[in-house]
Amino acid sequence: MTTITRVSTHDLRARTSKFLHGSDANHPDPDYSAAYVVLHTDGALEGHGMTFTIGAGNDLCCVAIEALAPLVVGRRLSDITDNMGAFWRSVTNHSQLRWLGPDKGVIHLATAALVNAVWDLWAKERGVPVWQLVADLEPAQFIDCIDFRYLRDEVDEARALEMLTRMRSGQSQRLAELRRDGYPAYITSAGWLGYPEDEVRRRCQAAIADGWTSFKTKVGIDVASDRRRCEVMREEVGDERQLMADANQVWDVGQAIDWTNELGDARLRWIEEPTHPDDVLGHAAIRRGVKPVGVATGEHAANRLIFKQLLQAEAIDYCQVDACRLGGLNEVLAVLLLAAARDVPVCPHAGGIGLCEYVQHISVIDYLCVSGSAHDRTTEWADHLHEHFLHPAQVRNGAYVVPEAPGYSIEMHPESIASLRYPDGAEWR
Repeated sequence: MTTITRVSTHDLRARTSKFLHGSDANHPDPDYSAAYVVLHTDGALEGHGMTFTIGAGNDLCCVAIEALAPLVVGRRLSDITDNMGAFWRSVTNHSQLRWLGPDKGVIHLATAALVNAVWDLWAKERGVPVWQLVADLEPAQFIDCIDFRYLRDEVDEARALEMLTRMRSGQSQRLAELRRDGYPAYITSAGWLGYPEDEVRRRCQAAIADGWTSFKTKVGIDVASDRRRCEVMREEVGDERQLMADANQVWDVGQAIDWTNELGDARLRWIEEPTHPDDVLGHAAIRRGVKPVGVATGEHAANRLIFKQLLQAEAIDYCQVDACRLGGLNEVLAVLLLAAARDVPVCPHAGGIGLCEYVQHISVIDYLCVSGSAHDRTTEWADHLHEHFLHPAQVRNGAYVVPEAPGYSIEMHPESIASLRYPDGAEWR
């Protein structure tokens, strides 16, 4: 029996601000960072997890992980995994730490790191990737991973059981298709806001040569420069490829409607994060005001309740779950069910270190177990920092290759942990 004996944390930061990788209208100089956790055991296995930040405050997430660590140290892995829903609820309902949330902020980010590390350890013990671990669960076991409190007015256990049971049919065929064709993706790395025009053109041309058919650019500085930026992207990608734009929360509701409509010539598939992530009714108004452009959001939606309301208010066309903003895979599974119940495509956010590694599993789970559809779905890809992972996410012809290594694909090379450690690693000396 595997027992968790101790937890260690690492404040890891990459100096992406040097090259303006990740730059957008709200975050001009991000340093992609990971509050990284390792679950040490009484055997050879380790569980690895992380939550994503963009620099300052990453150390606070590490402290929060350490505050949650007593909930797993000394416990047998089987005692946790036999009832994953109860485990998740114990982490998110700590009698004192819950006051710092609930279900949001630094504590919830730390929850994602710890919970995902448990999933990584569980999958490694089974010798399978996380997506397969979930796909191998019976529908009732899948449901047992989820806390349905506050969700039953939308999706309860009985409806979830019906949805998941129905999706068992054709699962092996869908998996064969994924292994053959991959899961459709879109690339963000060509359109960071800090890149000059010639760099955007060069990156678009390189991406097209590699088989990409779906692109995203950043907007939100001023209308004229945004129109020019979209014009440049559209010139490079042509009319036959998808183009999306991301405003990273900078607009008021009315401003978002007016500004997006100013970009009409770009023929955008969606406008992403057009306003504050908690403004459910604002998103609904924007959606009505910018059609036929879709509205996408979710990377800063703190919990499943925000997603429930966004879906109930018919405020979004695309559901952008984040593997770290939500409280780990358990809460992500809940959102997949909510989105499928409303037939809203899930297009996970992955613009940060480790996020592509995580979300490839989420998209496979959605396709195999929950929605059964890849129509109008694409998962984000950013082509930075994958070299730090033992089993990095891979793309081929604009699609994610199905991960096959045991675990959640998030374990980093020891030398990368040493190099990125803040403030004394080689990256920072």
